[in-house]
Amino acid sequence: MARFPKGYVKPTDSCDGCLAWGIFSGRLCPTCYMFGRGHDSAACTGCRRVQPLKWNYCRLCWCQARLSAKAVVGQPADEKDVRDRLAAVRHHQLFFVGMHYRRRPTPAARTRGGRRGAPRKPPPAPAWRPDPGWRQLPLFTQIPRDYSRLALADADLASPWLGWAKYLAHRLAETRGWGRNIRFAVNRGLALVLTGYVEGDVIRHTEVFAPLRALDLPVGHTVTVLEEMGIFEDDSEPSFERWIAERLEGLAPGIRSEAERWTRVLRDGGPRSLPRREGTVWLYLNRVRPALLEWSNPYDHLREVTRDDVLTYIKTLHSHQRHDQLVALRSLFTWAKRNGLIFRNPTSRIKVGQYEYAVLQPLVPGQVDRSVAAATTPATRLILALAAVHAARVAQIANLMLDDVDLGNLRLTIAGRVRPLDGLTRKLLLDWLEHRRRRWPNTANLHLLINNQTATKTSRASNHWISAAMRGQDATLERLRVDRQLEEALTHGPDPLHLAEVFGLDEKTAMRYADSARALLEQAAETDPAS
Repeated sequence: MARFPKGYVKPTDSCDGCLAWGIFSGRLCPTCYMFGRGHDSAACTGCRRVQPLKWNYCRLCWCQARLSAKAVVGQPADEKDVRDRLAAVRHHQLFFVGMHYRRRPTPAARTRGGRRGAPRKPPPAPAWRPDPGWRQLPLFTQIPRDYSRLALADADLASPWLGWAKYLAHRLAETRGWGRNIRFAVNRGLALVLTGYVEGDVIRHTEVFAPLRALDLPVGHTVTVLEEMGIFEDDSEPSFERWIAERLEGLAPGIRSEAERWTRVLRDGGPRSLPRREGTVWLYLNRVRPALLEWSNPYDHLREVTRDDVLTYIKTLHSHQRHDQLVALRSLFTWAKRNGLIFRNPTSRIKVGQYEYAVLQPLVPGQVDRSVAAATTPATRLILALAAVHAARVAQIANLMLDDVDLGNLRLTIAGRVRPLDGLTRKLLLDWLEHRRRRWPNTANLHLLINNQTATKTSRASNHWISAAMRGQDATLERLRVDRQLEEALTHGPDPLHLAEVFGLDEKTAMRYADSARALLEQAAETDPAS
């Protein structure tokens, strides 16, 4: 299905399947899209078009046959009568999207959780872990099971393990606010993976991921139930392992081995080093990789790299690239010297130098106005206020919990620091909380900002989703945060202690904002004709 940029509204178009005219996303209307998922494509017997077929006829021919049957009997006909008239279709009456839906009378009341006028399906009966009793131990336990050969039609619906799984799935759905579609899909996925299950079997992630994805079944929710049952093993390869293998590709074997050990110590820590954040590990390895690639041609180990090699390499670098790569190289060789991998540290006594930061510039009103205009939903407006008013980082916004908001005392806790809640942020908070209550009334996610993906889970929203609305704008969330802190320094004076107290900045960052504010104030005083 085609992807359109954010804010794009697809014009009215005709469906490629039934030729119906209307407003819908992609090439097909919703009915033809679902029709195509359940039927194979071939040449239609009636119109000769290559389309998904049911009884050798496409959906357009079915709609025409249904229309002809209704014109004869005066009311909607059953499927058998419509099927008998398929061979007589010689023309097609075009229609609008949704015209062939049968209109149902609106009932006086709607039962919660079910269709209009239909009673709610009773919950599954309470079930517990089946008693294994006597069983034959498996001869081979490491042979992977091929779930792709199973079909939903062959599922063992009478399995006691499936009954227990459905009961657990119902409890999780009630506590986490899973919708009707998710519950139905999870039950289908459980029926597939638990068919033939016996006590002692282990269901692995690599075995069920592809079959469930092929059937458009939710892997994450199904895995949650299997973990609750205690029969699931996550044997998927972590993303960090794939990343480090890709980054170390092309290095000499000895240099690769030493660089890998250093990277893992950075991430996991060691006897005399604390673990770093994963983002810091990525930056350090990415910064030393160009130098290691260059040294992998003449050398096989880090102990062969000399001081002249380091000086020759850093001469090709300038500004922040020289500073950043030299800092990462010093970290690598200091670790190697401490662990006896090299005889001498080639980066010792090479001055990194003080990095000269440019003067921070405030945003102009037009840039801020365009970002405000791009915030069109309650969530994006609140995110914009948190960055522009409270100088919150993207990760801090994503980690906000409902308990961090104290509307009664007009306080907001961001990253452990209590801040006063202004009138604008309070109004946007109330708007978002009301939208959240109406949109996801049964969610169990305690994070303040949630979306369709996280409403049925307990994890936070991604940084990508938080910053998506402002992406492409001049005033991004990061620039709005910087502008707020710079505005504080310009308004209350370039005092780093005040900035550190208000925003919780470290001393170096606070001094940077104070220096930029001082330079801007001096520049304004020099250019002011009245001074």
